[in-house]
Amino acid sequence: MTPYLKLISRSLLTTCFIISKLAWAESSDTTFKVGAGKHDVTPKEAVPMWGYGARHDALSTGVQDPLYAAALVMQVGSNKLAIVGLDLGRSPAEKSLHNIRRRIKAEAGIDYSFIAGSHTHHGPVLELSDEPGKGRGKFDASLRYYKEMEEGIVAAILEANSKLTPAKMATGSTQLAFNRNRHTKIEPKPSDRELAVMRFDDLSGKPLAVLVNYTAHPTMIDASILKFSADYVGAMKATVEKEMGVTAIFMQGAAGDQSANPGTNSGYQAFGAALGREAIKLASSLTPTEVTQPTLQVKEEQFKFTSRNDFKNPLLVGAYSKAFFPELVPNFIDEFADGIRPRLTVALLNGDIALVGCSGEFFSNHSLRLKERARVKQLFFFGYCNGYHQYFPTIEAVAEGGYGADSTVSPVQVGAGEQMMNTALTWLYQMRGKIK
Repeated sequence: MTPYLKLISRSLLTTCFIISKLAWAESSDTTFKVGAGKHDVTPKEAVPMWGYGARHDALSTGVQDPLYAAALVMQVGSNKLAIVGLDLGRSPAEKSLHNIRRRIKAEAGIDYSFIAGSHTHHGPVLELSDEPGKGRGKFDASLRYYKEMEEGIVAAILEANSKLTPAKMATGSTQLAFNRNRHTKIEPKPSDRELAVMRFDDLSGKPLAVLVNYTAHPTMIDASILKFSADYVGAMKATVEKEMGVTAIFMQGAAGDQSANPGTNSGYQAFGAALGREAIKLASSLTPTEVTQPTLQVKEEQFKFTSRNDFKNPLLVGAYSKAFFPELVPNFIDEFADGIRPRLTVALLNGDIALVGCSGEFFSNHSLRLKERARVKQLFFFGYCNGYHQYFPTIEAVAEGGYGADSTVSPVQVGAGEQMMNTALTWLYQMRGKIK
C-alpha cells in the first residue's frame, strides 16, 4: 500500500470511529416520545361533496356523523414525524398541504408528515381554488372551508405535539377477509387483507394511541345521501376509542381495487364496529416495550410522469366537465399541466418498521408485492397520502382494463406505480445499509 493510500485508509478509519461514537452518543440520549390529538373538520356550510361524479355540484344537506382529523406525533431525538388520518376523501390539495406542513414545522418543529384521507365518499370536494371559473364566486363556502380544514388539521397535530411523552410501542398484524377485489375477473383475485396496528402506551402501561391500517373503500353509504359521514371508518375508530380509551388513527391502504366485504355486518356502522373489535383484539394481544435506541429515517420525492390523456383537448375537457362539474376540472388541468406529480414518502422506524405513503389510489398488488420484497418486521402502506393523483393500477390491470385501470380515472403513464414501489423498496434497503 502506498503512503497516500495508507493516509486515506487511516483517515477513513478515524472518521468512521468518530461518526460511530457520535451516533452512539446521540442514540444513548434519545427518548422515544409519542402524543396524539384529534379535531373536528366537518364543514359548517353547504358545499359540493367528493367521491361520486354523478352528484356533480350538488351541495351537502347536513351531517350524518362528524369528520375528524386524528394525529399521532412521534419524536426521536430532534426528529419529529406526524401521522394524520383524515375523515376526508383524499389528502388536502397541494396548496393546503403546503400551508399545513409549513405551519407544523414553524410551530412545532415537525419536518416530516404522512397526511392522508380515509377516502370516504361523503366528505367535501377539496380541489376548488380562489380564481374565476375555478371556485371563486360560486363556491366561496368551499374556499372558506379549506382555511377551516387547515386550521383543524394543524390543531390536531399541535395537540399531539403538546402531549408528547416517553412511550412504549408494539406492532402486529392479522389477515382479515373484510375486503374484496372489485376490479379483476382473473383468478386468483389479489386483496391486501392485512389488518395492521401500532399500539403506543406511556411508560406506566396506559394506552395512548392505536393506529389502524386496513384496505377497503369507505363507500358503504348510498351516493344519493348528501350528508357528511366518515362511513365505516368513523364507527371503527369510535369502537376502538370507547373500549381502549385511546385516540384511534385510521390510515387507508392500497384500496384502488378493494371494496368492503360486509358479510353478516350489514351497514357501515355494523361493519365499522366489527372492524374495530378486530383491531381491539389485535392491539390487546400486543405487549408494548420500551424503545431503547430509537431511530427514524425519512425520505420523500415528487415524481414526474407523463399523462395518458391530452388535457389540452377541448373535447376531453368537455367530457370531464359534463361527468363532474365545470369549476372542478380546470383545477385538475392546472395540477397536471407540468405532468402528473405524485409524492412518495418513506420512513423507517427503529430499523424494522416501514411506513410508505403514496398520493393516489394504488391497486392492492402494489402493496402486497412491496411487503413481500421489503423484508422488514412490519410495513404499513398508506394510500391517499400527501396529495392525490387518482388511480395507480398495476401494468397487468391496465392490460385487463376496466374502472380504475382506464385512462379516464388513471391518467398517469402505465408502470408509474411499479416505478414508485421500486423506489420505495430501494430506499428501505438503503436506509438499512444493505444497498450503498
